[in-house]
Amino acid sequence: MNDIEISQQTTLEPIEKIAAKVGLTPDQIEPYGHTKAKITLPLKNPKTSGKLVLVTSINPTPAGEGKSTVVVGLGDAMNQAGHSTVLALREPSMGPVMGMKGGATGGGYAQVVPMEDINLHFTGDMHALTEAHDTLAALIDNHIHQGNALNLDPRQIVWKRVLDINDRELRQTVIGLGGRTSGVPRQDGFDITVASELMAVLCLSEDLSDLKERVNRILIGYNYDREPVTVGDLKVGGAITLLLKDAIKPNLVQTLEHNPAIIHGGPFANIAHGCNSVLATQTALQLGDYCVTEAGFGADLGGEKFMDIKTPVLGKTPDAVVVVATVRALKYNGGVKRADLTNENVAALKQGSVNLKRHIASMQQYGVPVVVAINRFTSDTDAEVAALTKVVTELGVAVAPTTVWADGGAGASDLAAKVVAATQQPKDFHRLNPAGTDLMTQMTTITQKIYGGARVELSAKAQRQLKTFAKYGWDKLPVCMAKTQYSLTDDPHALGAPSDFTINVRELSPRLGAGFVVALTGNVLTMPGLPKHPAALDMDIDADGKITGLF
Repeated sequence: MNDIEISQQTTLEPIEKIAAKVGLTPDQIEPYGHTKAKITLPLKNPKTSGKLVLVTSINPTPAGEGKSTVVVGLGDAMNQAGHSTVLALREPSMGPVMGMKGGATGGGYAQVVPMEDINLHFTGDMHALTEAHDTLAALIDNHIHQGNALNLDPRQIVWKRVLDINDRELRQTVIGLGGRTSGVPRQDGFDITVASELMAVLCLSEDLSDLKERVNRILIGYNYDREPVTVGDLKVGGAITLLLKDAIKPNLVQTLEHNPAIIHGGPFANIAHGCNSVLATQTALQLGDYCVTEAGFGADLGGEKFMDIKTPVLGKTPDAVVVVATVRALKYNGGVKRADLTNENVAALKQGSVNLKRHIASMQQYGVPVVVAINRFTSDTDAEVAALTKVVTELGVAVAPTTVWADGGAGASDLAAKVVAATQQPKDFHRLNPAGTDLMTQMTTITQKIYGGARVELSAKAQRQLKTFAKYGWDKLPVCMAKTQYSLTDDPHALGAPSDFTINVRELSPRLGAGFVVALTGNVLTMPGLPKHPAALDMDIDADGKITGLF
């Protein structure tokens, strides 16, 4: 059976029952139907904060790593072992759902459900973010059309429009071409919603007041005197915030094994900071003895950004980090073609394991215990799993094969025991870049200590931007590296663990509301395109409303 068929065979428990398992009373949730709900914050009488487990992975490959599947299976396994555990996950974006990557609800017998709802419109958070973002865009252009009291330079508007679907046609656009009554003509473009600064703002806000303060700080462009103009200057921060009044509340659902999962926020880790909301993680920590959470893509992206961008706001650092790896992906990193990945090849596995070693080392730099989860596929041979286990063990790192896709929580019992043990070990957490470090130093440190590279080179445009940022005091904000997820370098075709390479930064984008600067490297795009055979071609719905083809 495929994922959706397994999901549809499961009888879900009423969301009120799931809420009761973690001590939420009926007045603390706002049901959206029978199987999902918003959580009303702040919580009444929350527990003392639990232990935090961060799950990340090696660089993703076309073979698939199943990180979200492992997260769900691990949470179920910890609950089976008697450890009260709540998951905190990201919301899927319609772009990859309809495109190529798939959703973000796990797979097989390690899923969060209802998967159809979560992967499609869910509770409307993505729509609210899209509407809020584009409302701001409309208000900016209306301000210019109605006399431009702020003296905004239309050539220097940095606030694009967004859409939560991969649409390459909208990367570059020209607007306002309908004559004098249709606005001021200017060049514009679209990003995907998950790349919107509003997504980052929502995910880093501590409450509604903090959300509004962050919204007002957002840079929308520059005036003719080259001075920055913000949402606060436009005086529409309240209007934008009220559109997000429900979206800021975390969403409660369940796993196939009826354990609680909080899903909220969904920034991509290759073009944004890649972590679910601070409120979701804080809530999970307050409701369970353990919170298992994930960061997007590999440890070089989501993992690093969780440590350096999210933890200062979260007020809690991980007690253990799990790095997910697969035999197939490491063989791919070792030079095996995708068509041959089901064939045993221990030599290629060992060669490709340098990618895993790099990610283990990068996470260990933060002073937190690391555990490796081998997400086992049916094509993996005993010899390959044994070889990979030996590679990790020789590094002095705990490792456990898992079979959660086929076996649910039971397939991660060994991993759960090792993760719980890791959380009891002493840690000495420290950020890679202390607060106040300048942007160039931050980018160089990440390149050298996380990616394994040698240097950073700025384009002429990025160099000019860096000088501008220094003028306004933005040059010491945390950096959010926008980089391909497929490689440790900015070249998606450079597999394994390259060294002595250069990261090329073509542009810097200040995200003052989020509180960081995005460094766009290589050819990474903030509006992806659909593949030749998008997943949408395989989807259907019958007269009874039964969905097929959604993974």
